[in-house]
Amino acid sequence: MLQKIGQLVGVGVVAGVLVAALALPAVGGLGITARNVATGFLNMPGDLETPPPPERSVIYDRDGEVIAEIYDQNREVVGLKDMAPVMREAIVAMEDSKFYEHGGIDIAGTFRAAVRTISGNVEGGSSITQQYVKNVLVESADSQAEQEEARETTLGRKVRELRYAIALEQRMSKDEILEGYLNIAYFGDGAYGAESAAQHFFGVSASELSLPQAATLAGTVRYPYLYNPRLNPDAAENRRNVVLDRMADTGRISEAKAKEAKATELGLDITSPSNGCMPSDQPFFCDYVVQQIEQNKRYGETETERARWLRTAGLQIHTTLDMDMQDAAQKAVDEWVPRKNKSRKVAAEVLMDPGSGEIRAMAQSRNYGPDESNIGETSINFAVDAEDGGSTGFQAGSTFKPFTLAAALKAGKEFSTSYSTGNTTTITGQRNCNGGRLAPWTLSNAGDTKGGSTNNMVSGTKGSVNTYFASLQADVGLCNVIRMAETLGVHRADGTSFDNARTQANNSFTLGSEEVSPLTMAAAYATFASRGTYCKPQAIDKIVDEHAGKTIDIKSECERVISKDVADGVGYLLQQTFKGGTTTGLEIGRPAAAKTGTTDGSASAWFAGFTPNLAGTVFVGDPRGPQNYPLRDVTIGGRYYSQVFGATIPGPIWQQTMREATQELPAKDFAAPPSQFGSTSEPQPEQEDGEDGQNADEAASNGGVPDVLGMTADEALGELEAAGFEPNLSSTKVPSDQPADAVGAVNPEPGTGLPEGATVNVFLSSGGGGNGEDAGGGGAGWTGWGQGNPGRGQDD
Repeated sequence: MLQKIGQLVGVGVVAGVLVAALALPAVGGLGITARNVATGFLNMPGDLETPPPPERSVIYDRDGEVIAEIYDQNREVVGLKDMAPVMREAIVAMEDSKFYEHGGIDIAGTFRAAVRTISGNVEGGSSITQQYVKNVLVESADSQAEQEEARETTLGRKVRELRYAIALEQRMSKDEILEGYLNIAYFGDGAYGAESAAQHFFGVSASELSLPQAATLAGTVRYPYLYNPRLNPDAAENRRNVVLDRMADTGRISEAKAKEAKATELGLDITSPSNGCMPSDQPFFCDYVVQQIEQNKRYGETETERARWLRTAGLQIHTTLDMDMQDAAQKAVDEWVPRKNKSRKVAAEVLMDPGSGEIRAMAQSRNYGPDESNIGETSINFAVDAEDGGSTGFQAGSTFKPFTLAAALKAGKEFSTSYSTGNTTTITGQRNCNGGRLAPWTLSNAGDTKGGSTNNMVSGTKGSVNTYFASLQADVGLCNVIRMAETLGVHRADGTSFDNARTQANNSFTLGSEEVSPLTMAAAYATFASRGTYCKPQAIDKIVDEHAGKTIDIKSECERVISKDVADGVGYLLQQTFKGGTTTGLEIGRPAAAKTGTTDGSASAWFAGFTPNLAGTVFVGDPRGPQNYPLRDVTIGGRYYSQVFGATIPGPIWQQTMREATQELPAKDFAAPPSQFGSTSEPQPEQEDGEDGQNADEAASNGGVPDVLGMTADEALGELEAAGFEPNLSSTKVPSDQPADAVGAVNPEPGTGLPEGATVNVFLSSGGGGNGEDAGGGGAGWTGWGQGNPGRGQDD
């Protein structure tokens, strides 16, 4: 009868209940305080906002596969229709059997609770509506103080809940309230809401819950820890049976069904979604995505607001990651630089779509973890800038030389621009961007170069001739080269500008003396691939915020920064490196352009290249400090290297990755070299006295790499060892004019001058002739032509 009256007269009866409670004996001012609360009841605001409860956000790859889940609370909101009827019946039977009959308040229970609360004892008695109100107040609290107020065990809190409950019943249906409650309630063990609880404890969705499973979950909400099925299975089973009995007592199931259900085991199948990037198979890309949201004011005024939005709004974050390309990149870096290699070297690789800036892959040879002292573990993403969760960058060596080429072509220089520099040269008269004159700069090539003492853009690029590029930079102007790099999006990874280079004696900018990230270099090389259009790196395609009813589309930020002719000119020159240049043997079976890079003494090694529809950059080095822990006399992946160059490890990583990553992409040709840049011929070889047409490189063959072409593998290896080199026999055969199984190619080529102990790769012939376009390398690395030193100007 009291329940019916409560449904009819609502607020008046509640006020009467409270007044009746206040009539009980009270001590001191407690009764007066309670009387004041009751008096103000009718004047209390009744509007309660019921925002969606915190829900986990999901990060997807470009094909809709889950990369990671990010959340403060493990919750997936579903509709009431997506919950098994037995789940709804169990929770109502146990928590509020008169739910569909009263007007939001269980009068008898509330009266009893009020009396006991005034007496100093806390008691429940709350209806499902009241419990829903309490949870909403807790979840919507913006501060710790508000959360504590929502949980306080006082009559004042109870009165507020009553007032809100009555108001909710007037504007929401019973099913809407029940749906809200089942989505917001905590079921223990980190599972919020019926859907997440069903998945966590039983490995099923809420729509598939059986009667005993639903009863188990319904039994946890009163005391989630005490009745946690995983931690306290006996208590959980006893509680489940109480729920089943209650369901039978209220006529929701038969006694027979209750008995049958009680005879079953709990049947737990504990599964939990992985929270955060650490458990993800793509942790570093995941971390980059998180950084892109938390650092961007587009998503909130403060980083705290953005972080909370990410972890509570139930976002669907669709990214640009191509899982096939990611797998290819990860496999390659792990194979060549294993994660737990004792030398502690690391490889990082980025693949990017030219023309959109969309990141297709981001991999590195490390496990994601917070303890840097553990071999193979780091939380630093070496592929990106410091502000994005990365490092302060690494000197990029000769991968900077294309920026000098671009500046020269923009200035009107032709491919035939030549300098007679020899193996050593001194550059004088360079000025920084403030007009200050720089000190004379003497630099050398680390060994004989492919182009002899006179080089033009074609031969200088093929052989990565340091002295040539130093002269070209001086001719074009150091400041113009720096500005071209900036135009292509190149910047220091530590966040500082190239101003240091403009004001200090940074003669060696063209040799890659600035610390940058692989992502930055991939974006710059993608600009050449897209024929002059630079696109800001992009990891997120769109964010769906269903609670806010909006989709945020992330459009590519692209602009033309250099002309098509300049981009095509650089692209043509970088293609030549595969034709007897520093990247020979690293072909991928389709048109490609690339550049190696190695800094002084092999402190770090790089490889950057592209096809018309995919760009990629690889870095290898030591995060503890490349200068102090160089790539010399190291064993990585079971292979010993006396010295690592850009073509030794980064090159094969790039080759292996690109061969697999481009399989689903159409094979496209590059544009022809622009006619405005003139002849593409290399300088004629210089003759030496008594050699009758033999050029300087050929004349040096006796002191350089022996000519072992046509020999058997054993003969060639013996010859190279006798010459003081470390031969490495590749498992991949190459097309060649030599007989099958004879030596068809070596890298570097015969006659190349190298330091003693340098690695020379040997490739056996597959027979049938060869044009060099599809020659091999698949697995073994080789040295380039030199080593880089920003101070001395040595680089490959």
